[in-house]
Amino acid sequence: MSTTAELLKGAAELFPDEVVTQAHVRHLDLPKGAGRFALITLDNGLDHTKPTTFGPQSLANLNVAIDQVEKEAADGEIVGAGITGKPFIFAVGADLKGVELLARHEDALAIGKGGHDVFKRLSALAVPTFAYYNGAAMGGGVEVGLHCTYRTVSKALPAFSLPEVFLGLVPGWGGCALLPNLIGADRAVSVIIENSLNQNKQLKGEQVFDLGIADALFEGADFLERSLDWTASVLKGETEVARPEIDRGEAWDAAVQRGKAIADSKVHGAAPAAYRALDIIAAAKNGDLRQGFDAEDQALADLIMGGELRSGIYAFNLVQKRAKRPAGAPDKSLARPVTKVGVVGAGLMASQLALLFARRLEVPVVLTDIDQARIDKGVEYVHGEIDKLLLKGRVNQDKANRLKGLVSGHLDKAAAFGDADFVIEAVFEEMGVKQQVFAEVEAVVPEHAILATNTSSLSVTEMASKLKHPERVVGFHFFNPVAILPLLEIVRAEKTDDASLATAFAVAKSLKKTAVLVKDAPAFVVNRILTRFMGEIQNVIDEGTPVEVAEKAVEPLGLPMSPLVLLELVGPAIGLHVSETLHGAFPERFTVSPNLKAVVEAGKRGFYVYDSGKPELDPEVAALLKQGDAVLTEEQVRDRVLDAVAQEIRLMLDEGVVAEAQDIDLCLITGAGWPFHLGGITPYLDREGVSERVTGRKFLAPGVASVPA
Repeated sequence: MSTTAELLKGAAELFPDEVVTQAHVRHLDLPKGAGRFALITLDNGLDHTKPTTFGPQSLANLNVAIDQVEKEAADGEIVGAGITGKPFIFAVGADLKGVELLARHEDALAIGKGGHDVFKRLSALAVPTFAYYNGAAMGGGVEVGLHCTYRTVSKALPAFSLPEVFLGLVPGWGGCALLPNLIGADRAVSVIIENSLNQNKQLKGEQVFDLGIADALFEGADFLERSLDWTASVLKGETEVARPEIDRGEAWDAAVQRGKAIADSKVHGAAPAAYRALDIIAAAKNGDLRQGFDAEDQALADLIMGGELRSGIYAFNLVQKRAKRPAGAPDKSLARPVTKVGVVGAGLMASQLALLFARRLEVPVVLTDIDQARIDKGVEYVHGEIDKLLLKGRVNQDKANRLKGLVSGHLDKAAAFGDADFVIEAVFEEMGVKQQVFAEVEAVVPEHAILATNTSSLSVTEMASKLKHPERVVGFHFFNPVAILPLLEIVRAEKTDDASLATAFAVAKSLKKTAVLVKDAPAFVVNRILTRFMGEIQNVIDEGTPVEVAEKAVEPLGLPMSPLVLLELVGPAIGLHVSETLHGAFPERFTVSPNLKAVVEAGKRGFYVYDSGKPELDPEVAALLKQGDAVLTEEQVRDRVLDAVAQEIRLMLDEGVVAEAQDIDLCLITGAGWPFHLGGITPYLDREGVSERVTGRKFLAPGVASVPA
């Protein structure tokens, strides 16, 4: 028994629930009399919704298939060997479910070595090897193909990537060493670092070919047939595959430096994976693959045993699994059908909502407002956005016409909403205004209609308190920009009934949003945490810490933007309004910054000017600031901010604002762009010791977003 087989057998015992991939070998005669060929097909026996992965038993199966092919090649029975996938899927990499279970460094090392030992046998065969990327290929799926002599790719391939850095790993089965030696360091940095840190951006088939990863590109309809024709012409010497020479000089070093700059801008040194990958790419400059593979094994094992990867997998599971089964949502059979939607208001937010409802639900959507000019402007905005989708090829002319026909406006609420099943208001954030709007709507809608509010911080219970039927009012809080941020906070008021809530969740699913059930508590989840976070930053500035020190203090969190840039995006006036709401509810913890008030009263849109292209403190804002003389260091600021956030999260969980800490992380990842590699916020607070320091215990059980105890 080979050491690889033993290694994989031991690892397989740690992964009892692996979805096992088979490696079927079949033989065929190539066209043009090119000879007998062995084709390995990777298939887990399930349809394309369950992509093929590589756990230890799957790698062992591929190893056995290669045993057979290796013998046939050595005996001269075949002229070549190929590897492809089941319909629509090539292979999507390592089985992450198993990685979560690993508790020892040597087991993690075995996974890295096992993958390398199997895959590199493909490049050592006595005959040329071919990878046929017929469908989605990610991580180890991409890497198994990189070990082959040649590669073809389907034009229909929808997703191709090395997403490991995004999750907190490195491409550890050959990606970091092989890819730069195939396509050059700069292009490899784009695939391994830039795309991965750019929200795991995927490549399409043509891009894979253009980058030089694949040697030939064929249509999806007869992809395998065309690939085998091409294989025959390569083996017969009729087709020569020319690859550009790799620049191993300054260009290689410059590419690594570019990668470091990208990593710094995205994670600010807060997550190690990108930097480990770049070290391996830098070392691969000499073309020594064995050294590269050893470095990948070591990096993989170290990262598997580190908190960032566990946080990355935790975040991935939140977004892929928990988001699909919202905690506390009523039985979906209670949901009522929605065949027409009303939107109260025709401003920017209301218009964005109208566009989303029309696109996703494909039902009539009617806007109302206080005068015809505003209504016309709102409808015009939606029609204009549909025209943009048409120009970009996202919808065809027929669909564009149909969508435009669905969106209309009406000054009379009775005419607009008389047959609506779901009406959402997006008017001025003031309780009296919203109560009046709901009273007017309730008077004209059918009895079964749901009344939803897009409030960001006001009490939904109070909003519904003067209605005859408060049980049909639900909070439906979107995040801006509506088309991009997935989160939808669904708020259950005191009297909301199950049917209304179930309908809200069903609508959220149709809108393709990540819905999280939240209690009717001030500012719900995201705005409450962000306001506490921002409030502490503003407090230290008001007390005397320079703006740049306060901003820089939270850089290690790797947030998508600094606090004051975020404030600019939200709008200082909205930030002030939410802080006033929360100060009213919890005066002992939420402050209203006099400096922020002064900035809003002066009509400033933010703290910065961008004359040089970079944010610099606006001299007019600097003149407004009144600061004390308590100057803190970056570390002191960071401790203050994180302590405040940990305290707030513990209070929210004690109040039952959400079911579990996992929901808070899901909200921050999908509603505020909180870094994936941190797992949201609670794993980071646990890992840094903040949770225990502030609240006396961790938010998550051992092994949930950390190495099992």
